Amino acid sequence: MPIGEDWNSFDRYLVVVAHPDDAEFSSAGTVALLTAAGKTVVIAQVTSGDKGTADFATETTHMVTTREAEEIEAARRMGVTEVDFLRQTDGELMVDLALRGVVVAAIRRHKPDVIITHDPFRPYAFHPDHRAVGFAAHDAAYPSARDPHAFPELTAQGLEPHKTAEIWYFNAEHPDLIVDISSTMETKIDALRAHFSQVGDRDEVWDRVRDRGRELAADMPFEYAEAFKVVQLRR
Repeated sequence: MPIGEDWNSFDRYLVVVAHPDDAEFSSAGTVALLTAAGKTVVIAQVTSGDKGTADFATETTHMVTTREAEEIEAARRMGVTEVDFLRQTDGELMVDLALRGVVVAAIRRHKPDVIITHDPFRPYAFHPDHRAVGFAAHDAAYPSARDPHAFPELTAQGLEPHKTAEIWYFNAEHPDLIVDISSTMETKIDALRAHFSQVGDRDEVWDRVRDRGRELAADMPFEYAEAFKVVQLRR
């Protein structure tokens, strides 16, 4: 279904993603719309993509430095002023209490109304980090981040419980929020260009991004879209 006029009715958004460039490929057009509307958007970057190279000679510490700098620049291009680097190990994320606690802490720090993250329930979601982050965000938002007796060590650090209203899952099999990003498609591509270590500057990449945007906007009265499955949490 197409979006309604109140699709961006919340004020605070937290994008929880596994790797630098995940936010840009999935949601950059939507994020740019939100920031342009004066909303607060923070990116919680779970790993810094330290294994994101095919070059055996490249040190992982170099990749962290490179990719964090790329993410900061990509965020700036989307209008995002804060990236929270959680610095978990790329390729080794597990669906466990340790990862959930890391995400709970981020939720309590930034107090989002909406969490935007990977859909872990989509069949054939290949990357294990994507699945792990999606499940961690799902389980952290409800009930762990909101419950005072969950992760009491975080409460002791001053991170008070917080209730999030909604989760928006990107790359969902059955999305029900279709966001018109026709006005921000070029911003999306510009943000992706910041991730030069991963995508270079290749026309075929930008063509695929535009093709995907058109596919998600099929049957809609606009050219480009991003799509999400919305789950309401507050009870």
